[in-house]
Amino acid sequence: MATISSAEGARQSSHDKDKMVTVLSIDGGGVRGIIPATILAFLEEELKKLDGPHARIADYFDVVAGTSTGGLLTVMLTAPDKNGRLLFDANDLAKFYIDESPKIFPQKNSIFSKIGTALRMVSRPKYDGKYLHSLLRQYLGEMKLDGMLTNVVIPTFDIAYLQPTIFSSFQLKHQPAKNALLSDITIGTSAAPTFFPAHYFETKDDKGHTRSFNLVDGGLAANNPTLCARSQVAQDIIVGNSDFFLQNTVDYGKFMVISIGCGLNPNEKYSAKDASKWGILNWIVKDGTAPIVDMFNAASADMVDIHLSVLFGALRSSQRYLRIQYDQLSGSAGSIDDCSKENLDRLVEIGNELLRKNVSRVDLETGRNVEMPGEGTNSEQLAKFAKQLSAERSRRKNLID
Repeated sequence: MATISSAEGARQSSHDKDKMVTVLSIDGGGVRGIIPATILAFLEEELKKLDGPHARIADYFDVVAGTSTGGLLTVMLTAPDKNGRLLFDANDLAKFYIDESPKIFPQKNSIFSKIGTALRMVSRPKYDGKYLHSLLRQYLGEMKLDGMLTNVVIPTFDIAYLQPTIFSSFQLKHQPAKNALLSDITIGTSAAPTFFPAHYFETKDDKGHTRSFNLVDGGLAANNPTLCARSQVAQDIIVGNSDFFLQNTVDYGKFMVISIGCGLNPNEKYSAKDASKWGILNWIVKDGTAPIVDMFNAASADMVDIHLSVLFGALRSSQRYLRIQYDQLSGSAGSIDDCSKENLDRLVEIGNELLRKNVSRVDLETGRNVEMPGEGTNSEQLAKFAKQLSAERSRRKNLID
């Protein structure tokens, strides 16, 4: 067995002490994934300014987590091509949504078509999902979870067991049956109830045992998957598999977290006076939205943000947690499937507008985002985070060299 010199031991001890866990988290939100796509393109450009044109987001984050459309973005940011580099640059993400969304969410705009769609949604999903499924099979082929270029965490919900099923790079050693095709995982986490059909598939573990999955949208479990990512890292440390070397798994000062939302409607979107008269149809579809889905997703995302804002603040590590969320969506921009050119262009502009907005924190009483004096804009904060990410990556490379 090789021995460690005192100098090497000191060097490793310094590594253990200084290492930071970097986490990127992306919410669910259908076609509104254009908003985080626009923000991620900005972040990757900042990294390129620092480290050259080949810099990619996956090179800087220990964990990338995503739910639903965020799961799709996660896979696009971390899946390799045949040459071992990434399938997509961050700059390609918004274009992917603009090009493909009208085929994923085919629109019928006549009044009779809209009425027919609303009635059909009582008995079956709004879309059959066939184009999305074929698109993912085309891009991802036979690639599996263990082939990602960094650790990923993608929540889904298994309706057979009525419980969350999380596909995580950290679990593969002990749960090899979760080493599923990326296309199946992405289809599962994106299967929003009322919009897409539930997704069934099977896997086999290394002993040939079969496991079945009956999945719908991960937003039912964690529309904001930041805490899922954090818990997966903590569990990996506790069981002794981790390369993170954190002595205290609840030391949030060792975490750097960027969490990006897909936008929220204003708080007064619905009223009890109106909702008290709704039947099943109105809860499923109302003015082009799905109220019950909106409420599940918004509640899930806000609870996570509130928890993390309080926790990072209490531990005096607020500067290592950046939540970027737009909470003033209105009209068609609040839809998860309106892919008219006007709406897609508007979502791109919202992403750019969000970069120009000042950093905000969630208000615990109102749930609204409140600007934080002295912290600058989201783009300025992302530029600061990019410098820290670059410095952390450089530090690790120096340790290896």
